[in-house]
Amino acid sequence: MKYQDTLDAEKLRKIFSRNLNRLLQSNGHNKTELANYMGVSTSTVSDWCNGNKYPRMDKVEKIAAWFGVLKSQLTEDDTHKIIEVPAGFEPLPKMVKIPLIGEIACGTPILAEQNVEDYIDCPALCKATFALQCHGDSMIGAEIHDGDIVFIRKQSEVENGQIAAVQIDGGDCYNATLKRFYRTGDTVTLMAENPNFPPLTFHNEEINRIHIAGRAVYCLSKVK
Repeated sequence: MKYQDTLDAEKLRKIFSRNLNRLLQSNGHNKTELANYMGVSTSTVSDWCNGNKYPRMDKVEKIAAWFGVLKSQLTEDDTHKIIEVPAGFEPLPKMVKIPLIGEIACGTPILAEQNVEDYIDCPALCKATFALQCHGDSMIGAEIHDGDIVFIRKQSEVENGQIAAVQIDGGDCYNATLKRFYRTGDTVTLMAENPNFPPLTFHNEEINRIHIAGRAVYCLSKVK
C-alpha cells in the first residue's frame, strides 16, 4: 500500500471514529448496545471507536439506520460545517429509531422480536427503548389519545404516580396496558386517566401477575 493511501485510510478511520463516538454520546448509547445490535463483539466496536478499524460499508449503513442518520454523518468530516437556523426556529432534536410494538404475543415479553411491528423515530434525549400505539381513551386525562404513539423507557420499577407500560399475566397470554402505577404495601393499583374506567387492583399473590415493562417518557400525538 502506498504511503498516501495509508494516510487516507487513517484519516477515514479517524473521521468515522469521531462521528461514531459523538453519536453514541449524544444518543445515550454505549458500545455494548451497538455491539449487540450489530451482532459483533464489543472489542470490534471499540476498534471502530478508537479509529483502529473501519467497518465494511454494509455495516456502516446498518449503524446509520440504528442512529436514524444519513450514512454521510458517519463517514464525512463535518467539523467545519456550520448549520444556520433561521430566526424564530429551533433545530430538530437528534432522532433515533426504536421498535414499535404491535400485538403482544401470548406468553412472551413485550420486547420479543415477534412483537416488533415497525421502527419509528424518537428524540434521542428521551432515551426510550420501545414504543406502543395506544388504543382507546382510558388515558385522555394525561393527553394520551387513541392512536397516539407513547415512547417507553425499559425499566422494571416505577415510582408511584408514574405512567407505566404494564403486562398483566392472564394465564394464557399477557395483556399490555398503559396506566398510572401505585403500590401501597401488598396492593398494586393501576389507574386510568378517565373516570369511565375503574381502577385495576391487585392484592397479595395477585401482584405476581403484574410485570412492569417500562415508564412512559414521551408521547407523539396525531393532529386532531
